[in-house]
Amino acid sequence: MGKLLADITPLRESPAFRRLWLGSAVSAVGSQLTLVAVSLEVYRLTQDSFYVGLLGVFALVPLVFGGLLGGSIADSHNRRTVALLATSVLWLTTGLIALQSWLQLGNVWILYLLVALQSGAQAINQPARSAIIPTLIRKELLPAANALSMMSFGLALTVGPLLAGVLVAWVGFGWTYTIDFISFAFVLWAVFRLPSMPPSGSAGRAGIRSVIEGFRFLGTRPNLRMTFIIDLVAMILAQPRALMPAIGALMIGGGETTVGILLASSAVGAFLAGLFSGPLGHVRWQGSAVVWSVMGWGASIAGFGVVVLLAGRTDDGGVTVWLVPAALCCALAGIADSISAVFRNTILQAAAPDHLRGRLQGVFIVVVAGGPRVGDLLAGGGTKILSEGWVLLLGGVLCIAVAWLAAQLQPGFRQYDARDPVP
Repeated sequence: MGKLLADITPLRESPAFRRLWLGSAVSAVGSQLTLVAVSLEVYRLTQDSFYVGLLGVFALVPLVFGGLLGGSIADSHNRRTVALLATSVLWLTTGLIALQSWLQLGNVWILYLLVALQSGAQAINQPARSAIIPTLIRKELLPAANALSMMSFGLALTVGPLLAGVLVAWVGFGWTYTIDFISFAFVLWAVFRLPSMPPSGSAGRAGIRSVIEGFRFLGTRPNLRMTFIIDLVAMILAQPRALMPAIGALMIGGGETTVGILLASSAVGAFLAGLFSGPLGHVRWQGSAVVWSVMGWGASIAGFGVVVLLAGRTDDGGVTVWLVPAALCCALAGIADSISAVFRNTILQAAAPDHLRGRLQGVFIVVVAGGPRVGDLLAGGGTKILSEGWVLLLGGVLCIAVAWLAAQLQPGFRQYDARDPVP
C-alpha cells in the first residue's frame, strides 16, 4: 500500500521545497475562496451572468501577456526576487479586494480591475515558481514533486469552492476575502526563505526579443513542443465545462447543485491521482504516459457523453440516477488530466535548459489557461448543431484519434526516456 501512496521524499529531503509546497497548498485554498466569492459578488451587484462571464475576459488577457513576459523576467532576473515581488503583489491585491468589500464600494469595475491585476501578477509568479522547483530537488524526484502539487491543487479545487459558498453565506464577502489575505502570508514566508537564485550566465534581457527566443527554441525541440500540442488537443477537442449548466438543468437534473458535484468530482479525481501517485516516480517512458493519459481523458469525456445521451431530458428538474455514472466519468477525467499534467510538467522541467526554463513555463501557463477557453467556445458552438451528449461523445472520440495520430507523427515523444531527457 505504501508504494501506491504519494512519494513524500521531496518533502523530506528539501526543507525549501517543503515550505513552498505547504505555503502554496494553504494559499491555493484561499485563492479558490476569492475566485468563487468574486463571482458571487459580481452577480449580487449586477444580477446578470454576462457580467460574471466578463471576469474571465479581464483575467485571461493579462494572464496571456503576463505569462509570456513573466517567463522572460524569470529567466533574466533572480527567480527568488521575481517570485517574492509577484507574490507580494498578489497579497496586496487580495487585501484591496477585501478592503473594497469592507468599505462596501459596490463597484463592479473596481473588481474587474483588481482581478486583472491579480491575474497579471499570478502570470508572472507561476513561471518563476515552477522554474524554481528543479533547483530545490533532485531531477529523479520531479514526478513526485509535481504529483504532490497536483494533489494539493485538486484538494484546493474541491474544498475551496465549497468553503466559499459557506463563508459568504455565514460571514460575508469581507471576511471571506480576508481569510485569503491571511493565507497568502504562508506562501510569502515560504518564498522569502528561498535561497538566492541569480540568472545563469547565458540568460539575456527580459522583453519581446527574449520571448521570441523561447519560441524559436521550442520550435526546434519536438519533445517539449509536443507537451503543449497534446494538451491543446485534449483541452480544445474534449472540454466539457461550458456544457455543464445545460446538463445539470436539462439532462441529469439538479441544476447548479449537479454542476457543483460534477466539477468537484473532477477535482477529487485530481486529488486521488496525487494521493496514489507513488508508482508515477518509476515511469521511465514519460512521453508515452502523457499520450495514454490524454487518450484516457478523451475516453472519460466520451463516456460522459454516453451517460448524457442515455439520460435524455428531464422534465421535473430533480436529480436523476444518471448523476452517479456522470460523476464517475468526471472523476476519471480528473485522474487522467492530473497524470498528464504531472508528466508534461516533469518533461518541461527536466529537459529544458535552465536559462530558458522560465520562458517555457510561461508558454505552459498560456496553454493551460487558453486551451480550455477555446474548448469552451468550440463545445458551446457545437450545441448549435448537435446535442450536448453528442458534442461530448464526438469530442472525446476525436481527442483519442488526434492524440494517437500526433503520437504516430512524433515517435520520438513516445520514446522519451526520463533517464535521458532530450528536449
